[in-house]
Formats: sequence, C-alpha cells, structure tokens
Amino acid sequence: MPLVVLQSSRLLWARVAALLFTCVAFSVATHGGHMSGSMYDWCMFCWVFSFICTLLVLTVELLGIQARVPVSWTNFPITFACYAALLCLSASIIFPFFYLKGSQPSYGEARDHRIAATVFSCLATLAYLVEVSLARARPGEVAGYMATVPGLLKVCETFVAIIIFLFISNPVSYDSHPALKWCLAVYCICFVISMAIVVLCVGECTGCLPIPFPRFLSAYALLAVLMYLTATIIWPVFKFDSHYSRQTRRPDYCQHSVLCDWDKLVAIAVLTALNFLIYLADLVYSARLVFVRT
Repeated sequence: MPLVVLQSSRLLWARVAALLFTCVAFSVATHGGHMSGSMYDWCMFCWVFSFICTLLVLTVELLGIQARVPVSWTNFPITFACYAALLCLSASIIFPFFYLKGSQPSYGEARDHRIAATVFSCLATLAYLVEVSLARARPGEVAGYMATVPGLLKVCETFVAIIIFLFISNPVSYDSHPALKWCLAVYCICFVISMAIVVLCVGECTGCLPIPFPRFLSAYALLAVLMYLTATIIWPVFKFDSHYSRQTRRPDYCQHSVLCDWDKLVAIAVLTALNFLIYLADLVYSARLVFVRT
C-alpha cells in the first residue's frame, strides 16, 4: 500500500482535494442555502455523485485491490474523473446563474452559503481537471483507451448529448417537423454508440467486436461527424428560419426568465455545433491511431 501512495502521490492529492471540495460544496449548499428546484437537484447530484465515486477510487487505490475490481482500472478512474470535471463545471455555471443572479435571490447568510458552494464547486472542477491531466496518456506511453485523447473526447460527446436531452425534452421541441425528429435520432444514436464504447473500454470487452476496435472507432467517428453535420444545419433552420417557425426572435417574456424555452432552443443549436466539432476532432485522432498502428 505505501508503494501505491508513493507512485501516485500527485494523483492522490488531486483526488483528496476533489473529495474535500465536493464535500464542502454540497454540505454548505444543503446547510444554509435555502434552495429548491430542478437545477438545485442537478447541482446536488453533480457534487454528491462526484464525491461518492472519488471516495470509491481512493479506497480501492489505498487498499491496493485494483485487481479485484471487475472493471479496467487503467480506464475507470480517468473516465470517472473526466465525467466529474464536466459535472462540477456544469454545477459551477448553473448554481450561481440560478441562485445568485437568477430567480431565487438571496441575502445575508444564505447568500454567503451560496457563494461558498460556488467557490468550492469551481475548486472541485479544477481538482478533477488536474487529475485528468496527470492520468492521461503521454505520447509514446502505453495506456488504456480512455486515457487517450479520443477516449476523453468520447466522455465529452456523451456529456454534451445528455445536456441536449435535458433541453430538448423540457419542453418537447422536436415534434413540430419530421426533420427535427431526425435531429433527435442523431443525438440518440450517437449517444448510445459513444456510451457503449465507454462501457466496453471500462469493462475490457472491446475484443467482443467482430472487427478490429481501432477500425470500428474510425468508421463510427466518420458516421457520427456526417450525422451531426446534418443536425447542425437542420436544427437552426427549422427552429429559427421564418419559413418554418413563427418565433424567429427571442420573445419579450424571456426577459423575465432566467432560462426560457427560446433560450433552450438556442442552447441546443450551440451544443449540437459543439458536439459536431468534438466528433470531428475524434475522427482526426481515431484516424491517426489506425494509420500509425498499421
């Protein structure tokens, strides 16, 4: 066990810092924030989930029982750290946006608790980013797929898709035209396949595929780029063009709302374009992996 601590000292301290920061964030928010609502529930989920998984990783590392865990320990910790960084980043943006500036203003002690929760959420995000930076594969280094750039991009792809699902389903905004349903199909198909790749890597089941894993990744990345390119074009056309939509400008009632339905439509368009760029980068890196190995 001392060898584990010595060999992973910087990772150890990054994880300990993330553990403490997430613990303080949700504890302070719960104790004196006096908040409610779906956004509060999301932020609490981000902090608590990250705290529990970090505690699990630390326990396994310190006890030296990685070989007994039924997952690939070269892939699981960095996969979780990347998800935790994105979760805490989203909480660090959403929490002050809604509970310091938005529809639930606070004063006095409650405001101080909310500010403290925001600060520690940002610190937790930074700690997880440091962990990802320390654990990712370096050039020429043998490591698990999830520690490579394409593996980390898979995490980003699935996370962005989850945010798109949250916006597109509340309210339902894809049933006004068949083309928008195609966009939903793009989000769902690419999310399912990307998440399946993450699960296969963490579970060490990539050998179950009937074709070589690197070639499958390249073929899928190309397909995903083409599909997301269509969604990046179709969504704004059918939501913001006057020929297909009656609401081409931000309505006046949105001035009195922190995040109105129009804002969600714009966010979906932006996130779709963002995921297209992520898949494009994934295609470039995956193709390099194939050609370098062959």
